[in-house]
Amino acid sequence: MIRAILLGLALLGLAACETTRGATRDLEKAGHAINSAVKEVRKDIRKTF
Repeated sequence: MIRAILLGLALLGLAACETTRGATRDLEKAGHAINSAVKEVRKDIRKTF
């Protein structure tokens, strides 16, 4: 019984690591997208003035 519980906890831990890694990638992509949008807005503002 203890082994089954430990195995279950280990599997949950591995799943959490993968989920965290995926979330980190998503946040990184969002950051790049925001950064690109800011650069475009800056270019547009400079063209206006």
